Amino acid sequence: MAHKAREVMTPAPVALPAETPLTEAAKRMRDQGIGAVLVHDETRLRGLVTDRDIVIRAIAEDKSPAATTLGAICSADLVTVGPDEPTGTVVRLMRENAVRRIPVVEDGQAIGILSLGDLALEHDERSALADVSAAPPNV
Repeated sequence: MAHKAREVMTPAPVALPAETPLTEAAKRMRDQGIGAVLVHDETRLRGLVTDRDIVIRAIAEDKSPAATTLGAICSADLVTVGPDEPTGTVVRLMRENAVRRIPVVEDGQAIGILSLGDLALEHDERSALADVSAAPPNV
């Protein structure tokens, strides 16, 4: 049976203002055992920043993590889905756009996030990716 995004997504994703320094975002990721945060301004979802983005777009470019904001490095061309989107469509969108995470948006607000790991658990909970995704963070 095909599942919908709302059935597989991680609800209540961490969303931080675009003005948030990278150091604060990194601490939230560490403390909550997550690899990405959504970025918003007062009225809308603006982008997404992963732990890898912090390394590649800031640290490797000699930008100060304390002085650089999420808004300065976020991926702004987001692919999003609605909560009733079939997971097969989400997988296709991830493949076509070469992304590993897709925010789930309802009425203009992010209500969840779907990761490649979430989908691996849903499609084949015995796969190696599902095993890795289900393991607790090693912080």
